[in-house]
Amino acid sequence: MRMWGGRFSGETDPLVADATRSVDVDRALALDDIDGSIAHVHGLARAGLLTADEATRLVDGLRVLRGEVEAGTLVWDPALEDVHLNLEAALAARLGPLAGKLHTGRSRNDQVALDLRLWLRRTVRDLDGEVLALERALVERAARDGDAIMPGMTHVQPAQPVLLAHHLLAYVEMLERDRGRLADCAGRADRSPLGAGALAGAGFALDREATAADLGFSGVTANSLDAVSDRDFVVEFLAAAALAMVHLSRLAEELVWWSNPAFGWVTLADAHATGSSMMPNKKNPDPCELVRARAARVAGHLVTMLGVLKGLPLAYQRDLQEDKVPLFDGAAVLGSSLRVMAAVVGGLSFHPDRMREAALRGHVTATALADALVERGVPFRAAHHVAGRLVAEAERRGCRLDQLDDGAFREALASEEGTEPRRLAGEVGSGLTAELRQAATLEAAVARPRVVGGTAPERVREAIAAARERLGDTAT
Repeated sequence: MRMWGGRFSGETDPLVADATRSVDVDRALALDDIDGSIAHVHGLARAGLLTADEATRLVDGLRVLRGEVEAGTLVWDPALEDVHLNLEAALAARLGPLAGKLHTGRSRNDQVALDLRLWLRRTVRDLDGEVLALERALVERAARDGDAIMPGMTHVQPAQPVLLAHHLLAYVEMLERDRGRLADCAGRADRSPLGAGALAGAGFALDREATAADLGFSGVTANSLDAVSDRDFVVEFLAAAALAMVHLSRLAEELVWWSNPAFGWVTLADAHATGSSMMPNKKNPDPCELVRARAARVAGHLVTMLGVLKGLPLAYQRDLQEDKVPLFDGAAVLGSSLRVMAAVVGGLSFHPDRMREAALRGHVTATALADALVERGVPFRAAHHVAGRLVAEAERRGCRLDQLDDGAFREALASEEGTEPRRLAGEVGSGLTAELRQAATLEAAVARPRVVGGTAPERVREAIAAARERLGDTAT
């Protein structure tokens, strides 16, 4: 069958009908489509294109449809191609020819553009709540377990000691940026395209600003051609979602490694792990692994949309029908991944002793030792060389830096050219070596970076308090 049969003399080829059908996907826009139609009815009435009685009957009929959609009782007809035609046909079955007036001054082109913006607005609102929930889980764990000292790493090698809380709060910073990107996307989508028509603008004196206000938009699109063909907001959303998934994937990757007994830094709750069909000993971090993999899926959706748009001339092209699968799936994957990671983080058991044991390997306090030498007047490059010699000696002896004897410190200082190292070599045996050994302890090394954003305990406590205030959490 053909919904718009006046131009055509034959039926649509079933192969073409199957290829162009989208109702199984875009029915997700049904509630948004109804909201947009109700606002459009009011706009038609304001323009004198509907009587008050006609507008009331149309709005009442649309509200009945809304109830059926919400209850899941509306019967969807795949022969009607998409969500718009299904809803219009359902309305016509109830109201007769009056339903045909609903599409006055409107095209499916501006209609679907409106629906997508309405959908995105509420989806971003829901996702913001999911991001906040994960942030709260991370902040709570930072406050509860964050005093543990662990080796911070670069190049996946032990680098400097940090507090566990400092590490967890790094993900909170990432997630805050994700919130900002989602909000920016929603802000740029906050313009109503309704009234743009198919491409040139509606042919009636519709008050677009009033209709936009009815729908809660801050304004209207400025160009009808752009309004119906713009999917920048879909790309922006998927870019924000893809980057958020990358952040979740990084966290998931670390938890996969940390839960390995070779690390033993965390244990996942039984509810958040799976077993093996063959090996009775296994406890697999499957939820984390799947989040890690699904990050690639959302990144693929972003690439898909960029590919769809890159060669499209103005204005609307049917290619744009392909925006919905990546958009809807990207949002669904991000939402489920946020919920899973919040649950996993909340159920973790941290093992501070194993973290500390790892931090005691790799001489992660060497930088703090070099900094202590700088405070004694040694140029940093010379201090770096001295600390490096001490690391080599500690490795040779199989001990930590804070366990080296006076002779090791004397020799390392005396071997460095320059007045200050050699002067300090003469002071070995006094309080100098005790001071340097203390600087090389984990506690002293962690406490040293007192700059804003550093891992010193007082700074981390401030960061936790600031995060709680930002998240609206006043717990202590």
